[in-house]
Amino acid sequence: MSPEVFWCSTCLTMSTRPRISFDEQGRCNACVWTERKKTLDWSARQSELEQLLDKHRSDKGSFDCVVPVSGGKDGSYVAYNLKHNYAMNPLTVTINPPLPTELGQKNLANFIQSGYPHLGVSPNPQSMQILNRHGLIEKGFPYFGWLTSITLAPLEIAARFGCYLVFYGEDGEVEYGGASSTESTPYRDMEYLKKIYLEDGHEQVLRASGVNESELQFFTFPDALEPQLSNLKRLNWSYFENWDPYRNYLTAKDHCGLEDAEGSNSGTFTNFAQNDQFLYALHTYLMYLKFGFGRANQDACIEIRRGAMSREQGVELVRLYDGHYPGEFESVYLEYFEMGRDEFFAVLRRWANPHLFHETEPGVWKANFSIT
Repeated sequence: MSPEVFWCSTCLTMSTRPRISFDEQGRCNACVWTERKKTLDWSARQSELEQLLDKHRSDKGSFDCVVPVSGGKDGSYVAYNLKHNYAMNPLTVTINPPLPTELGQKNLANFIQSGYPHLGVSPNPQSMQILNRHGLIEKGFPYFGWLTSITLAPLEIAARFGCYLVFYGEDGEVEYGGASSTESTPYRDMEYLKKIYLEDGHEQVLRASGVNESELQFFTFPDALEPQLSNLKRLNWSYFENWDPYRNYLTAKDHCGLEDAEGSNSGTFTNFAQNDQFLYALHTYLMYLKFGFGRANQDACIEIRRGAMSREQGVELVRLYDGHYPGEFESVYLEYFEMGRDEFFAVLRRWANPHLFHETEPGVWKANFSIT
């Protein structure tokens, strides 16, 4: 194992996390940000938000902003606040996932029925499948095509509807660890989306896929809408108030019909997040193979930062749940990616970090480290 591997002294963020930084006390930048938020002048940011909304609020009954939603806690929370606390008229947009769960579809229907205009978008499913397959192979990212769509399609839809505010939820880099350069701004430009959200892999995956350009609607940066896009603002709601995923969950549960999974989700101890599609479990498993931390670690860090559990409790949960191979969905993955089991495991092997893991038998990896 690489001697540089270590964990945050406050939460369980691992030093292998892309773009992560630590202070002299060994705290990751997400924990440092959590402390900073306690003394931040949120009233100033609140005023900034109100001024922005006043500038764009429609007086003609038309949509004045766009909110991407899945029926989950975060998009529901943002849409609820815009409508009920700020008198905005948001158009909610869902980019339908390639392998939706029954619970995810039910939660989305419940959200819509709770009182929101909604547009569901289904990009070409064949193109989606090919891009996801090549995202898995080229980037170790099994829903790369879908991620591309949820990153880009809402911007195009907003421009076509004449809405120039698009509100996403949290800035994951700031809230969960990564680049801190966006702490002081809610806006994200196209270059940031390409570099951070799409991991500098957009052109690489598109080239590898061989998909005809005419079949890539909602998968490419909408250059044809450049005049409209120049006026569009893509924002993260977490800039304007202290982001709390559990509060979001309670709001969505109370007001938007959100329902939990019956048991804990694959690879973690929680049951109320990322319930809309099956590929997320594979995504977090690959995250574990690449970087050494998985879905349980990710969830434990959030709970530790908000004071809901101790670091010691988090360590025990990560030891119990992290690194679970989602074998319960294996047949679904093999059929979707059109791969045999050997080919599928060869792709996983390609992305397993040899400094962090060794393969004990075909398809089974054992960690060279123990979380401390």
